[in-house]
Amino acid sequence: MSPPSRPIGDVLAAGAVVIRKGTVLLVHRPRYGDWSFPKGKLDRGEPAPVAAVREVLEETGVRVRLGTPLGSQRYPAGSRIKTVSYWHGRVVGDHSVEDYLVNDEIDEVAWVPLRKAKRWLSYTFDQATLDEALATEWRTRALVVVRHAQARARKSWRKDDRLRPLLAEGKRDAAKLVPLLGAYGLTRLVTSSSVRCAQTLAPYAEASGWPLQETDALSQEDATAESVLEIVDDLLHSKECAAICTHRPVLPTVLDALGVVTDKLSPGELVVVHHRKGKIEAFERH
Repeated sequence: MSPPSRPIGDVLAAGAVVIRKGTVLLVHRPRYGDWSFPKGKLDRGEPAPVAAVREVLEETGVRVRLGTPLGSQRYPAGSRIKTVSYWHGRVVGDHSVEDYLVNDEIDEVAWVPLRKAKRWLSYTFDQATLDEALATEWRTRALVVVRHAQARARKSWRKDDRLRPLLAEGKRDAAKLVPLLGAYGLTRLVTSSSVRCAQTLAPYAEASGWPLQETDALSQEDATAESVLEIVDDLLHSKECAAICTHRPVLPTVLDALGVVTDKLSPGELVVVHHRKGKIEAFERH
């Protein structure tokens, strides 16, 4: 008797519905003769949000940051099932597609008026995703709440606990956060003044060029409900996409201030809160 075959997982892909001034960004694939949203398969080990931003850029030449998440699509793809994760996409910089170099994969890119887009889309599941996108708030900004990455154990650290650094593993995880944080277009970085928190956001600060703002008001020793609420309220009403990095004991206060209920975050995990004019529209965890 032959051994039972191992189950094969879904084909994982990600993309974005990019809306701008009454139009939506669509691509034409000559291999299938269809019009769809820009999307593509995840690279090995690549987070879906990072893949979504990368695929939009590769297939259209347009840079985006991610907005609120949309429902995933699941449909047959040969002998397997394909799962496509979608987000709203917000254009960052130039929206023009005129200089995109067409190729065998994508031979046409267009900003299609929303009133015509459902007729252009080749699949009913894409039409349903467009309906969902139009029914949800897309003009949002992101506030990312990060628990610092893996640090030296407290019991093995004899100096001031504020100076306790990340382990080598934690530094590697902090480096891996760079494209994930970049997918949400963060331009303001606020961190506990403790070394392990600052080190968690430092790789993104260095890669992006945005300054790192350190504050005792998010530290494990000095944070209070009032200081946390002041920072959260400021970021919710700012016009920037931002990150907060703090400690496990402080995280419940931050999440309570945001009205977000989720399980405890592990070192290096994060919650992305999508908001507009102080109102929370959606959140996701990575």
